[in-house]
Amino acid sequence: MRIKVFIAALCALTLTATMAKAENDSTAAEQSAQTEPQKEEFNPGGEIIEHISDAHDWHIMTLNEGQPNEKHISIPLPIILYNTAEGRLDVFMSSKFHHGHESYKGYKLVGGGTEAQQIVYVDQKGNVSKPLDFSITKVSVSVMIAALILLLILFGVKRSCIKNAGKAPKGMQSLMEILILFIRDGVVVPIMGEKHSQRYLPYILTLFLFIFLCNILGLVPFFPGGVNVTGNIAVTGVLAVITFLITTFSGNKHYWKDIFNTPGVPWWLKIPLPLMPIVEFVGMFTKPFVLMVRLFANITAGHIVTLGFIFLIFIFGHSMSAGVGYAVSPVSVIFSLFISALECLVAFIQAYVFAMLTSLYIGMAVHNPEEEHA
Repeated sequence: MRIKVFIAALCALTLTATMAKAENDSTAAEQSAQTEPQKEEFNPGGEIIEHISDAHDWHIMTLNEGQPNEKHISIPLPIILYNTAEGRLDVFMSSKFHHGHESYKGYKLVGGGTEAQQIVYVDQKGNVSKPLDFSITKVSVSVMIAALILLLILFGVKRSCIKNAGKAPKGMQSLMEILILFIRDGVVVPIMGEKHSQRYLPYILTLFLFIFLCNILGLVPFFPGGVNVTGNIAVTGVLAVITFLITTFSGNKHYWKDIFNTPGVPWWLKIPLPLMPIVEFVGMFTKPFVLMVRLFANITAGHIVTLGFIFLIFIFGHSMSAGVGYAVSPVSVIFSLFISALECLVAFIQAYVFAMLTSLYIGMAVHNPEEEHA
């Protein structure tokens, strides 16, 4: 009951702050239009979307923000563009754009905030075209870092297993043994059975460990973490497509028969009115779509909620006064820490759900009823 009252009070304060800001803005506009230029309006929605979106450089921090001597500290990333208008390949570093303030060789960095960041080409006549972008972005680098960390961990565990053969595992070896046995004995074998589990276990285990590591790295607020990898629908889409291809090419005759000649269904729903074959065929594509969207939506929502609580400090500070922002900051920090702790659990659960559903889809494709009867 106290939590509900507190949340209601917090919402009331937010509404009051918004109304006060609107009233102050209108009064200031009526009183004077000749004063010094106003500062750029604070846009929390744009700031949050920019934090969880992909970018062509890895931004670390900004010094003296809003001042003439403003300085951005970031790691530039390679820009690889194929100019379709002039038929040439251009390669340079993202630092040439100076954080979007300058153009380079006719290329200009546009977007940001609530809009997706992209590169356009403007020729001498002012015609705008979009080149083919093969650049190494922040998400791409984070995927490589996660893969490298995962390889280092697994090869290190392999050496430990060989070195400590016959001894009790310890350190990273014991942790990885728990995760591997959990996926093998708790997910893959119960769903697929002993015969097929050994064939698909490496892929499903790789999926689980990679997604789990990317989710954890996304919660780290400093380099090399803080990137919304699995909250990028392109990444989850590629993982879902790989699962779809493995499921499709692993399907046996019983799998395809159940799709186009579903047993236990009246004949008039198969031949004159092929409703069930259509539903089953569409289901082949909705399954990987569900995999893609579920992981993307859950991870993105968690980051947005955490940033939303943090940005309450700045919303109240800009809307009312700096003192109110400082007063709200303890509550915002506590709630953001609680959501971050919850996200650690969600990071594991989403990796587990992705691995479980992948095992289920592949298991349905390789399932053979004749083997069970035998």
